[in-house]
Amino acid sequence: EAPASALLLRAGLALLAWPVYLLYFLGIWEPFCKKVFFPFCLEKICGAHDKKSKKYKQELFRNLPDFRGPSGELRLLEIGTGSGSNFQFYPAGCKVTCTDINPNFQEGLSRNMKKNQHLHYEQFLVAAGEDLRQVPSGSVDAVVCTLVLCSVQSVSSTLREVLRVLRPGGAFYFLEHVAAEHSSWTYFWQQVCYPTWKLVFAGCCLTRELWKNLEEAKFSELKIQHISVALPWMPIEPHIVGYGVK
Repeated sequence: EAPASALLLRAGLALLAWPVYLLYFLGIWEPFCKKVFFPFCLEKICGAHDKKSKKYKQELFRNLPDFRGPSGELRLLEIGTGSGSNFQFYPAGCKVTCTDINPNFQEGLSRNMKKNQHLHYEQFLVAAGEDLRQVPSGSVDAVVCTLVLCSVQSVSSTLREVLRVLRPGGAFYFLEHVAAEHSSWTYFWQQVCYPTWKLVFAGCCLTRELWKNLEEAKFSELKIQHISVALPWMPIEPHIVGYGVK
């Protein structure tokens, strides 16, 4: 539960952001956010985030080729592809299926596809992480999810779908921002910003302890590292990075 001082500051922040709340109540904000604001913001934030997290991603995806299927191909599914900022890290010849709940990233996506012609793009599915019914069970070698589990409706349902679509021995790769240490100032500011942040950034939750969900999911092997990716004026510094094997 947030302390009284955090609740007071939270109310002040909501007051500053009142136009957004008003547009939300009038039913205007959500479609505008989904079509225009969020894709634009995400591209800017992801650009800055990519620079800061590049070394972690290079390290994370280094062993992707180890998970090639028996045929020697690597079939990869990305949840929440957005504009495709992860494509540069995938190995040559990798067969990529892109999924996103929001189909409004075409501009950035086609730009990144042109830049990364070492990959085979299989299909683009408009789908939520919790419902990948268009993807057959056991049909992919790797699933990738970066900065997405913060905004899915249900983390546990998403991880169940991940395990369903992976073949036995396949791997799930993640890099996500998470809740800070409860006694820290970062956590205090995460509590202050929580409701307004969630509204402005299309359902993004600042205080999810995602490592717990990953530990509860039924991976046969799980590697999690807690890291720090600092962006100016953003309460999303604590991250986890790693992979789980089905």
